[in-house]
Amino acid sequence: MTDDQPDFSAYQPATIAARGHYGWCGDTGAIIPPIHVSTTFARDATYERVGPGGYTRDDNPTYLAAERTIAALEGGMAARLFASGMAAIAAVFQALAPGDRVVVSKDQYFGTPKWLREWAMRWGLSVDFVDSASTDALARAVAAAPTRLVFVETPANPTWAVTDIAAAAAIARQAGATLVVDNTAATPVLTRPIALGADLVVHSATKYLNGHSDALVGAVVTARDDALWERIGQVRYLAGPVPGPMEAWLLLRGMRTLHLRVERACHNAMAIARHFERHPGVAEVCYPGLDGFPGHAVAARQMRGGFGGMLSLRIRPRRGESAIDAAVGVARRVRLITRATSLGGVETLIEHRKTVEGDDSDVPADLLRLSVGIEAVEDLIDDLEQALETL
Repeated sequence: MTDDQPDFSAYQPATIAARGHYGWCGDTGAIIPPIHVSTTFARDATYERVGPGGYTRDDNPTYLAAERTIAALEGGMAARLFASGMAAIAAVFQALAPGDRVVVSKDQYFGTPKWLREWAMRWGLSVDFVDSASTDALARAVAAAPTRLVFVETPANPTWAVTDIAAAAAIARQAGATLVVDNTAATPVLTRPIALGADLVVHSATKYLNGHSDALVGAVVTARDDALWERIGQVRYLAGPVPGPMEAWLLLRGMRTLHLRVERACHNAMAIARHFERHPGVAEVCYPGLDGFPGHAVAARQMRGGFGGMLSLRIRPRRGESAIDAAVGVARRVRLITRATSLGGVETLIEHRKTVEGDDSDVPADLLRLSVGIEAVEDLIDDLEQALETL
């Protein structure tokens, strides 16, 4: 930036996202930041860095632009990019010490508990899973033994159960523990966990932050510079789970339309949820925006401007039909909506999570997860209606 460019920290989050916390290139006037593909950067005669880059496994100017934007959107002190959302989550737990105890939401993206059980617990991390949507259950679990870290995802994938972040922060603080919130589904457009007391925020930035299903990248945001944040940085530098410069640039590009995409996805998801709430082929709509959904009151308090673009439909089987056949049959019959994993893109996706996660999955067999995109909502409703009409 040059001296006559605006201080983006003084503006609203939507403005920060749209401008990429970048402005324009002082050397060329380009309003789109360049992609710095160099893996190494020069030093002067005293061996000081010439610019912000040193070695790309540690940092890269393209990372920095995206990191500053994410940190500003989340109201954090700083952010670090990682090669994926799971790489970001793993780095948080890898920064702990063997024997540390962590309390983790039992309802969340299946990859996190799977990694904890199959890898982190082997390394000596003590892990207890709890229904974090119950503040009382969370408080009991944290108080049961010394706790180093509390990790929650809200809304929780794929049931969309809601955890009270402010209450979780108070519980963690009283125990001397760090609160980490996976904010992938809500995004900083709807929820800013740090403002509610969280210490760290993680994202699968592949999802809504990128928003175009074309970049694999994760992020960790911190409220403060402390010893844990430094160790997370060491994990990234020493183990090297960093994205490529192109992925960082695609992330920065995607965030420019974040607020518009999330606003449209929220509108569409709410319309779909209300339309199918009393549909004879649907046993339940799981969506925090519905008045009758457990956790709606908490979601209304901590989510601003909408309830997200994610919802799940629990399909009512026909007589003699199994739950899994009913759900998979609906997914098979959609025409416009795409059958695919992932979420947060501009296109609407449908997925039978039980099939994807495998036999040991706790997800109900009748559940279909929808990542609602930005298409005309009438077309999405019509597609689901025709897929359900034979039930």
